[in-house]
Amino acid sequence: MISAPDLLRALRPLHVWVGPTGHVRQVGKSFAKLGIDDPTGQRFLEVFEVQRPKKPSKMADLRGLAGQVLRLRVRAEPGLGLRGLLIEDQTDGVILDLSFGMAVVDAVQRYGLTAQDFAPSDLVMELLFLQEAKSSAMAASFSLNSRLNGARLAAETEALTDGLTGLHNRRGLDGALERLGQSDTEYAILQMDLDRFKQVNDTLGHGVGDAVLKRVAGVLRAHTRQDDLLVRAGGDEFVIVCPGLTDTARLNALAGGLIRDISEPLMIEGQDVAIGASIGIAVSQTAARRDPKTTVTFADIALYAAKRSGRGQHLFWSPDMGNSLVELDLPVPTSRGA
Repeated sequence: MISAPDLLRALRPLHVWVGPTGHVRQVGKSFAKLGIDDPTGQRFLEVFEVQRPKKPSKMADLRGLAGQVLRLRVRAEPGLGLRGLLIEDQTDGVILDLSFGMAVVDAVQRYGLTAQDFAPSDLVMELLFLQEAKSSAMAASFSLNSRLNGARLAAETEALTDGLTGLHNRRGLDGALERLGQSDTEYAILQMDLDRFKQVNDTLGHGVGDAVLKRVAGVLRAHTRQDDLLVRAGGDEFVIVCPGLTDTARLNALAGGLIRDISEPLMIEGQDVAIGASIGIAVSQTAARRDPKTTVTFADIALYAAKRSGRGQHLFWSPDMGNSLVELDLPVPTSRGA
């Protein structure tokens, strides 16, 4: 009769089995391809950081998340994000069945994964086939009028992705706005610039600046929903498109959390780095369901109003701000992030 550990290895190549003391008892065979040292025997929470739905600090907290889907990352590989269903193993331990979620196609290319690295019943098998065949079905297309799913987001091509942060780029934003304008979905758009980023880039170098941008991308991912579109529009400019979210209280909480976490001091390459963020928000209801590109303009106006009011804060667009930066009595900027 096959043992439970061998059964797990055979069926779930990306599982993690954690014992009652919080130490990793076993990992799936595909972990070796991810460039991660074998974590067997190490404390799970020292190897992995659970980002959602909440951050456990001990094994009891982790067991309390049983039955939920977690979003987590490997501490030694911050760019490696994972999703996993947590279940109890009936011996006060837990088993986490992992996947790459929306980033599966990037993971396949980055780590050289094959069909043997996934469970035979996994939907990713179909995605791998499409990727190998270079099917036209892999064209960038998704609908912001319904809940986005992992298979459709995995079909996004590199042409829509910012190479540094892994977020969407301006081209990806333009396509999403076009599709959004053809739907009946209400939405909010957040325009965000980093405060004092130019000084960091100029004084500490582009290497530190790139590290800051990657960290900001991580903060955005940690605070947003699966169906929000995250965009690095260029330089230190970011855009968040939130389909179905127009509640002022929730948007206040989102913007406030982003500004708080981005403003936390950090150490990069031995250098103390301190930046901030300013955010402008426009919602489609406020914008009278105008063309989404107009809503982006309104969010931009609110952003500059926030900067002029002292930075490190967020403002909603309101009609008294006008329909252009000229009406706001601001010169059209040539650069941001100062």
